[in-house]
Amino acid sequence: MTSDAAASTRAASVRLGLPRPGRRALLVVGAGGVLVATSLLGVLVGPAGLTPSGVLASLVSALPGVDVASGLSSQQEAILWQIRLPRVVLGALVGAMLAVAGAAYQGVFRNPLADPYLLGVSSGAGLGATIAIVSGGVVAGLGLPVVAFLGGLLGVAATYALGSSVGHGTRSSVVIVLAGVAVAAFLNAVQTFVQQRYDETLRSVYSWLLGRLSTQGWSEVLTVLPYVVLASAVILLHRRVLDVMAVGDTEARSLGVDAARTRLLLVLAATLGTAAVVSVSGLIGFVGIVVPHAVRLLFGGSHRVLLPVSMLLGAAFLVGADILARTVMSPAELPIGVVTALVGAPFFVVVLRRARMS
Repeated sequence: MTSDAAASTRAASVRLGLPRPGRRALLVVGAGGVLVATSLLGVLVGPAGLTPSGVLASLVSALPGVDVASGLSSQQEAILWQIRLPRVVLGALVGAMLAVAGAAYQGVFRNPLADPYLLGVSSGAGLGATIAIVSGGVVAGLGLPVVAFLGGLLGVAATYALGSSVGHGTRSSVVIVLAGVAVAAFLNAVQTFVQQRYDETLRSVYSWLLGRLSTQGWSEVLTVLPYVVLASAVILLHRRVLDVMAVGDTEARSLGVDAARTRLLLVLAATLGTAAVVSVSGLIGFVGIVVPHAVRLLFGGSHRVLLPVSMLLGAAFLVGADILARTVMSPAELPIGVVTALVGAPFFVVVLRRARMS
């Protein structure tokens, strides 16, 4: 490595505020503790009257070679393992994926206001879900989650095709973002047209668009888990590369990083994971923009901290939002997208004001 390249690496570390290794581990462990506490609360909250000791005993007894009497009735065990725990795990997966995808988008485009829906995945998924709903839940033999997933992928593919056809050089990332705005506007217009033609399905469409974490046992969790694991692994493996890219594409190339190829890979990984979780949860906003932005302001911009901490706190944030959605108007439920907007929008204003004053 040349002296200029080494200087660029040191400059990136200073600029991003890289914490010491011991502090990085402490931050990750602390964020994990927040997630565990929030998840336990999510399992306990509800009318069934599950006790903390009974829940912990039931969870421990599921470990190999462990047999502990939980004291829960068979009905309470069924509620824990088939209703509450799948919902909490699904919320954690969705929140973690949206948060880490948002952090990845913000890193590759060097824009702290980017989010996982930037390139049209939400618009494509929304259109796909709308088409699936108005067709009675089945399109060419496919269910709503599959159609929404394919719609999200097609939306981002259209954005990249349009942006790549006109974007060149250092402005290519800017052009891709603008292409995402254009594609999203077009897909939203088509979705609005479909909704107006089939207005009897508006309630179902809006219910999906506003987000929900309803589950049927573990099926939704098992559906999205492989995509979340694969996408998150790809993003986390590139955390050091994202730190290098923060100093600019030219400097990254001098360090042997192909910025354009890395950007495409990370966008594909983030899009795959986002489309998968959106297909089962609907459109849940603010998680992918507020959580990484808050972590960046609190702990610095190094992706070696930003990505894992954002994943854990994003999971905790969405599990907590689901607790509010289930309890604020109990026995009715608020759409979880409404809760994240009500909590996330004011919080986002606060962190923006803090950033402006700092």
